[in-house]
Amino acid sequence: MKIKSIYSLLLILVILLYSCDDTLKEIGYSIQPDIDELTMATDTLSIDAISVEVDSVFSRTKYPVLGEYLDPMFGSIRADYATEFFYPEKLDFEKDAVIDSVRLTVSYTSIIGDSLAPMSLKIYKLEDRLPRKSSYTNINPTIFSDMTASIGEQFFTGKNATSRIEYYYVGTSAYPVTVYDIHVNLPTSIGQNILTFLNNYKEAHDGNTPDSETFNSFFPGLYITTGFGYSTLLNVNSTSLAVHYTYPVQTDSTTTKIFKLNSTPEVTLLNQIKNDNDQLIFDNQNHTYIKSPAGINTQITFPFSQIYSKIKSHALNQARLVINAIPDAITDETIKLTPPNYLLLIPKDSLLVENPSENGFFEKRKLPDGKTTFVAKFNKQTYSYEFRNISSIVNHYKKLHNEPFDLVYYLVPVDATYSTGQNGTEIISSVSNLIKPSAVRIDKKPEKMKLDMIFSSY
Repeated sequence: MKIKSIYSLLLILVILLYSCDDTLKEIGYSIQPDIDELTMATDTLSIDAISVEVDSVFSRTKYPVLGEYLDPMFGSIRADYATEFFYPEKLDFEKDAVIDSVRLTVSYTSIIGDSLAPMSLKIYKLEDRLPRKSSYTNINPTIFSDMTASIGEQFFTGKNATSRIEYYYVGTSAYPVTVYDIHVNLPTSIGQNILTFLNNYKEAHDGNTPDSETFNSFFPGLYITTGFGYSTLLNVNSTSLAVHYTYPVQTDSTTTKIFKLNSTPEVTLLNQIKNDNDQLIFDNQNHTYIKSPAGINTQITFPFSQIYSKIKSHALNQARLVINAIPDAITDETIKLTPPNYLLLIPKDSLLVENPSENGFFEKRKLPDGKTTFVAKFNKQTYSYEFRNISSIVNHYKKLHNEPFDLVYYLVPVDATYSTGQNGTEIISSVSNLIKPSAVRIDKKPEKMKLDMIFSSY
């Protein structure tokens, strides 16, 4: 008998129980045979968990991480990036332009670490094009740049850089955001070379300007890193290159103008990230770690082989997994790594594939399907991540196995974007590897790392 029929029958029985017609009550009970009774059962499955170091992650972002930070609990993170600059169609200098100065601006709205500790920003010129099909954080940008001497350097502290106010909008409401800018003066020869290239190109192409691909072949971009200091990580919002120049407007006067290029999603940006995880990768009986970007995942193993007979003979209706985090003793969130906002529960095999460009979860921009992959949001009140019902994992894989099986999954820190569906509910519209620095300890004690299940049978 189908479950819907059973529930409908139960509803009828409840109504009949409150009826004064004894004859109808007897008829109601006689409809359902004794052998068709629905029984419920609960069970708890202990889960194994270990910390797994991540060599690199797939990342296509225009918001790179920059700097170096040493956390007393989670180790160090060092990040730098190499970027091309998008050349807009028909962008050009005015006639008879004279280059005055060239300036790179790195802008950010948030930092992690000591906002008053001094650091230095160093700029190098790229000599070769960045690989367009490689978007992993273990790429070394130094192989594309001339590291013999930097073309610019600027000292800064996180909150003492030049600041300005910008507004972002949610509907019609405007919210102010403080944007910090680090300005680095570069050789005027960069601007002069760009001016000469454009003039020569137009002369050879009937006055037409090049496309962005041709421009980037001439000017591959810049490598941006830090020279010293290990106290600050910047979450970079934008990177721009401004060539300031003058040009004549009359026979006896000139005016100024800016030829500006930006790092945009249309061009390649590679964020190199290095982690020191030596103090985290060991067999700990009480907890595991999760760290981003490109740091550590927690690997969990569901030993379904232990309850295989029940899985085969019963229907799994509910499976609740709560990942409990351990609060950090440091309370100042400006100088510590905080838990990631979202965790992705995903089969290990979905990440470690032979050809990730064709099958990889992040490379193919897949979304959690609610069947084998799930996302949970961090709850600050309970300090946990709750996967409310992942019973479909068991129901999916038991169809594929005719013998006892275990499943190996990863808990991966991600950035999730939600949108509003037609019925007003929020749905996930994108999921990507989390590039923002974050870290958390996960409680793996048996009473915490478990799967609570509800079964039914007839």
